Amino acid sequence: MNALAATNRNFKLASRLLGLDSKLEKSLLIPFREIKVECTIPKDDGTLASFVGFRVQHDNARGPMKGGIRYHPEVDPDEVNALAQLMTWKTAVANIPYGGAKGGIGCDPRQLSLSELERLTRVFTQKIHDLIGVSTDVPAPDMGTNAQTMAWILDEYAKFHGYSPAVVTGKPIDLGGSLGREAATGRGVLFATEALLNEHGKSIAGQRFVVQGFGNVGSWAAQLISENGGKVVAVSDISGAIKNSKGIDIPSLLKHSVANRGVKGFSGADPIDPNSILVEDCDVLIPAALGGVINRENANEIKAKFIVEAANHPTDPEADEILSKKGVTILPDIYANSGGVTVSYFEWVQNIQGFMWDEEKVNNELRTYMTNGFKDVKEMCRTHNCDLRMGAFTLGVNRVARATVLRGWEA
Repeated sequence: MNALAATNRNFKLASRLLGLDSKLEKSLLIPFREIKVECTIPKDDGTLASFVGFRVQHDNARGPMKGGIRYHPEVDPDEVNALAQLMTWKTAVANIPYGGAKGGIGCDPRQLSLSELERLTRVFTQKIHDLIGVSTDVPAPDMGTNAQTMAWILDEYAKFHGYSPAVVTGKPIDLGGSLGREAATGRGVLFATEALLNEHGKSIAGQRFVVQGFGNVGSWAAQLISENGGKVVAVSDISGAIKNSKGIDIPSLLKHSVANRGVKGFSGADPIDPNSILVEDCDVLIPAALGGVINRENANEIKAKFIVEAANHPTDPEADEILSKKGVTILPDIYANSGGVTVSYFEWVQNIQGFMWDEEKVNNELRTYMTNGFKDVKEMCRTHNCDLRMGAFTLGVNRVARATVLRGWEA
């Protein structure tokens, strides 16, 4: 089941639990605005190249729309629609004053030079500058984009609207980016996992963790978990997978993976088949790579008692059912990986105030938001007698629906 179908299914189940009016339900699903623009740039060799850029702005009932911009060859409108909708529910679950959006350009950033990427980003910004803004729609980095991309958008936007650092988040620190943003999603995963384990009378210390994916999110999560006494017993990334049942030395692994572009060949652990990473023996499994990795083929083999979804949509609905029958507790992506967007919100707040926080304040505020978020999700689970995924979806959908009705959607 693809991301759009799964998101729509979860939304429909949540709206049924909440007893939403069918007209309101339909209105909440339809995006506020879809933008599609042509971006033509001169390449370094003098030839012209055209790319399609777009932005789906899903909902703004609770505040400006928020979501990433990805540069990827297969930027599929359906997927972007699903991700924009998911951002609407995610910001509502996190209880930050945003709606959802997502966008991107269909291009392969690895095939473009730095100056071509800059020209492409600037042309895209010229085409959408009047449709984004501090109180309208605030983009952020995503797959294939980074802090530098945001710096170019900021600069191009400023040519039309004057200096406004809050128009994008995930910026370089020197241009108003927030301290703690780099580690935010991984740190959010740590706080979410802590809240979940505390609920079950356990703590991070002494639990065995498996982390699939060692990019930004996975590597930070692994590092912070091991700092808090958790034992990371297996890790995988694009290069391969490794295991050490006594616990992997994460600081050494981080050095190794930077030097060798991956975890493969790390001397402090044994190589294993990357396909077996999800079914390794552990207490907590953290999928932090791609979507759809836990499916009906492997769900029966999973030995973890808890799954914390650091990636977007890693668990297929079919796997969800198999795992819940096995008594596995799944902490859903819509809550578990919301640390990134929460610290993006802190960055936006700091830019608007023109007053920057130190890293300790950022991390303390993030802990507060993640802890309160878990309590709110659990409250919905009790009210509607449902699992954590539906608890999170009903929480998000209910907040957006209430805001929509209060603002007068029928007028």
